Amino acid sequence: MFALVDCNNFYASCERVFNPNLQNKPVAILSNNDGCVISMSDEAKKLELPFGAPIFKWEQFCKDNNITVLSSNYPLYGDMSARVMNILGDFSPDIEVYSIDESFLQLKGFENYDLKEYATQIRTRISKWTGIPTCVGIAPTKALSKVANKIARSNLKQSKGICVIDSDENRIKALKWTKIGKVWGIGRRLQKRLQAKGIETAYDFTQVSSDWVLKNFSIVEWRLQKDLQGISKIPLEEVSSKKMIATTRSFEYTYSDIDNIKERISTFATSCAEKLRNQKSSCHLLIVQLSSDRHKKDIQQHKASKTVCFSYPTDSTLTIANAAVEAVKTIFKSGIKYKRAGVIVAGLVPNDNYQLNLFLHENPKHKPLMSAIDNLNKKYKSDKIKLANQDLKRTWKMRQERLSPRFTTNINEIIKVT
Repeated sequence: MFALVDCNNFYASCERVFNPNLQNKPVAILSNNDGCVISMSDEAKKLELPFGAPIFKWEQFCKDNNITVLSSNYPLYGDMSARVMNILGDFSPDIEVYSIDESFLQLKGFENYDLKEYATQIRTRISKWTGIPTCVGIAPTKALSKVANKIARSNLKQSKGICVIDSDENRIKALKWTKIGKVWGIGRRLQKRLQAKGIETAYDFTQVSSDWVLKNFSIVEWRLQKDLQGISKIPLEEVSSKKMIATTRSFEYTYSDIDNIKERISTFATSCAEKLRNQKSSCHLLIVQLSSDRHKKDIQQHKASKTVCFSYPTDSTLTIANAAVEAVKTIFKSGIKYKRAGVIVAGLVPNDNYQLNLFLHENPKHKPLMSAIDNLNKKYKSDKIKLANQDLKRTWKMRQERLSPRFTTNINEIIKVT
């Protein structure tokens, strides 16, 4: 059996944990640079505030309906997510963290357990220890556990946040209730192709021939169909090293001077280097991207990238940041207002197994230096040690005019009781 544990309206719920005044009130969370709505509470959904709504167009609507609008507080959300996932690890050793707010648990050897009671224990502990509300769907396969979770979420009062599909009768009933477009892994294009064949529900999808699915689609859709039929074909995914690491961000404002852009690129490159060392990898390639604001058609547009090949694999912040800054100098154009940049490291190899170069190699002083920097930053839970060409006050320069305090990750912003 598989369990899917999903946090309800996660970003909004995190804000409510530390600000009880937001309970039972409409809350909306904005994307980077306070751009558009990416999360909201059930109360805001009932007011029909659309997902992806640009806040500058919906500002008056939010004021008229008393919707509290907040900037994304990623340090808080990341920390709360880690706490929830740590709790889930106590309920099963086989866990797949699917996203920041949901995880799959594989329940091996639970044949004699009361699964509904077990799901209740999961929800109760997470709520008690973190204050985050959750829903739990349990079924014989991952795809069915997704269906069960949606059913639990659709009617919280009746389901109490729990749905268990433990019989073929319950499976068929659940699949007939689920529209094909709501099935995990069915995108808009695939939905249209299936509907053209008369497939309107998840149950309809399970009734067509498996050979037809393989002939017209791919092994991915075939596995999904089998999962929905109750035959487990989608296993838990193991954590593996990434084959490419990217750090891309929109700027707080448009920049037309090279100095600000060099500082941003250096910061992005530093982030990539840290991620490389975390997974004990080094890179052979570096790609630097720079682009203007494509949404502003009245200004001159420019988009370019530069690829740098290293003579030896590296995970050094100094090497990667210097190469990134030199690369952005070659693609920068004077007079262009740039809005977005990115740094990508590719050609990754493990640090303990790669081809050496007879004549060129990393400066031997870099390894102990990077280790010391990482240990200090880890100890103090922030980027205290930076390169001289980085902004010492901020890591990500984003417009966050409605930002709540980082209650759990910054000692200066914890709740004060007076």
